[in-house]
Amino acid sequence: MINLVDTFSEFKAGKNIDRPTLMRVMEDVFRTLIKKKYGTDENFDVIVNTQKGDLELWHKRLIVPDGEVSDPNKEISLSEAREIDPDYDISEECYTKLELEDFGRRSITAARQTLISRILELEKDEVFQKYSERKGEIILGEVNQVLPKEILVIDDTTGNEIVLPKNEMIKADHFRKGDMVRGVIKDVVMKNNLPSIIMSRTDSSFLEKLMEHEVPEIEDGLITIKNIVRIPGERAKVAVESYDDRIDPVGACVGMKGSRIHGIVRELRNENIDIVNFTNNLTLYIQRALTPAKVTKIDIDDKNKRAAVYLKPDQVSLAIGKGGSNIKLASKLTGFEIDVYRDTEEGAEIDDVDLDEFADEIEPWIIDTLKGIGCDSARSVLALSREELIRRSDLEEETIDDVIRILSKEMDDDGDE
Repeated sequence: MINLVDTFSEFKAGKNIDRPTLMRVMEDVFRTLIKKKYGTDENFDVIVNTQKGDLELWHKRLIVPDGEVSDPNKEISLSEAREIDPDYDISEECYTKLELEDFGRRSITAARQTLISRILELEKDEVFQKYSERKGEIILGEVNQVLPKEILVIDDTTGNEIVLPKNEMIKADHFRKGDMVRGVIKDVVMKNNLPSIIMSRTDSSFLEKLMEHEVPEIEDGLITIKNIVRIPGERAKVAVESYDDRIDPVGACVGMKGSRIHGIVRELRNENIDIVNFTNNLTLYIQRALTPAKVTKIDIDDKNKRAAVYLKPDQVSLAIGKGGSNIKLASKLTGFEIDVYRDTEEGAEIDDVDLDEFADEIEPWIIDTLKGIGCDSARSVLALSREELIRRSDLEEETIDDVIRILSKEMDDDGDE
């Protein structure tokens, strides 16, 4: 009995498995043992003491007159019962304590393996369930191992292993063994019959939870985060709304002299975070989404979810952003495809050339296509990344490469002069 009970004590220590479940598992294992030996477990009691880690097995039978035993599993003769206790009498229930050794070494070994397997399965189910319920929560852990495609992190509170894949890390993230790392629980999946807990630092919910921690008004429900879009480690835009007219949601999120947002920016490797006031006024919302650029005029095509935005020449590059990041995030935030146009009503643009001037080198239909996405000058084209130009214009890669080469050469020559 000692080996089997020790196994139970060993596995129950430190496990987050509730006592009733453990008792049920123990009882199931021993009832299986009893069924194999006696063919039934109907007249047997299994008493489990989870605190002490021990158990008792009792065989309960009805006492009948000698020679009238019809089922040895259910009945016992009076003379046999009085060998156990002289005070027993007919029609009483006789209790016989079973010793585990009576079941044989092979059966005990099999029961031990079953017990180990059942408890391990319970533990896996418990981990899977617990972390599934915590999806979207921030988790803190210590880097245990750095692998080529992922980092293994030990949960600071439970000791469970967490996986931080490379594609869930910010580009500037560089962790070494022993470093502390924060992220959100993105998913929990079964992998090779084991629960795998996935952590993310690039998911929008990570920024949302960081803001909840830093801004009490969000946690209290006075300010709501309506939408978050990110290019992890580069730029993010957050639309917030206040249900209390006395609270400035943007100011509350930024904090005095940026005190609240600075910690989040550091955690996200200097990710540039724009916080804007949400509004149902689409024109105003798009205008705010393009911050820090100042918009002159916006024409909205609600049916096709497109917006033509007109800006002064010195604001175009701000609206587009590095590699098109600002306009890309503004489009995601508002749900509108945004086309940027230069507002030239107040005079000619400085240090720029209209695309029409390149008609001898670039085919007119290509120029018209570029104008259709809001690029009507050389600098407005060069302000967008190659990938963004291909995506928005739907032109061939070679065509875009030729356009960039021609425009770059012209603008570089102008600069040299």
